[in-house]
Amino acid sequence: MNNRIIELLERMPGAFVSGETISKELQISRTAVWKQIRKLETLGYTFEASRRLGYRLVAKPSKLSLEELTQRLGASPLAKRITLLDTVDSTQNVAQRLAEDGAPEGTLVLAEQQTSGRGRMGRHWVSPSGKGIWMSLVLRPDLPLQLAPQLTLLAAVALCRALKSVAPVDIGIKWPNDLLIGGKKISGILLESTADEERIKYVVAGIGISLNLEPDDYPDELKEIATSLRIEAGRTIDRTETIAAFIGQFSALYDLYRKEGFAPIRTLWEALSVTLNKPVRLNLPSGAVEGTPIGLDERGALLVRRADGSEMPVFSAETIAQQG
Repeated sequence: MNNRIIELLERMPGAFVSGETISKELQISRTAVWKQIRKLETLGYTFEASRRLGYRLVAKPSKLSLEELTQRLGASPLAKRITLLDTVDSTQNVAQRLAEDGAPEGTLVLAEQQTSGRGRMGRHWVSPSGKGIWMSLVLRPDLPLQLAPQLTLLAAVALCRALKSVAPVDIGIKWPNDLLIGGKKISGILLESTADEERIKYVVAGIGISLNLEPDDYPDELKEIATSLRIEAGRTIDRTETIAAFIGQFSALYDLYRKEGFAPIRTLWEALSVTLNKPVRLNLPSGAVEGTPIGLDERGALLVRRADGSEMPVFSAETIAQQG
């Protein structure tokens, strides 16, 4: 049905086709036409609608190209094997299955759309077709399991630097790995680790970037807290260029981390943070903690200075909110 509507509109490029004409041609109701148009919009198609004139196809979704990705990323050790899919439940699930089957470090899974994309704490991630970057990367670092959180901080630094390189927008990191523009979230990072006798067996780094989403792509409950690079930069951002920028940044920082440890990553993270030196309230399993984050410790924990002057390391918190 969707293809038939697109074929009908493409017969008259640039012109409006009335809802009545579409209804008669496809033998469906006007309401059904509207529903199909809305469904196509979730797949990345853009229409101009006029109550008097009908519908006009403005733009079709741009698809990622495996050939182009391979050309851009082929020299990177973190893009040894690229899997490009149309629609999946979650790229994390696909990458985890590949990792369990022995996929090497540098296995990269990308999808045009996720139906069940997930973020930290099991939260749903809005992943419409053709408008964002939904990818998962298999890593096999030789590290003890307790150091896995350092890779999450590394991923946040790499992504922040990559996005700054493709769009001149003020982006900062909210602890531990949310990227914000003007207080609104533009990306999600989820690293999931599997260990063997307390050593990391593999890590799947999930990266979701709201690149070219428009305001109508977000449900009402997210419009005040989420944004996209396109909205903030005022222009469409090239997805392949952004993927290449991230892989390049991650690869360079990953090499640095393996050679020099966490210290340089810590310095870079602190320089990009929007969390430090601002009063916060952290919700921990043991209860709420209030204080001021002052930096990271050598393990990657957030150091929070409480009112009595004591410092508390925090590795994970469900929410982090500014006091007052």
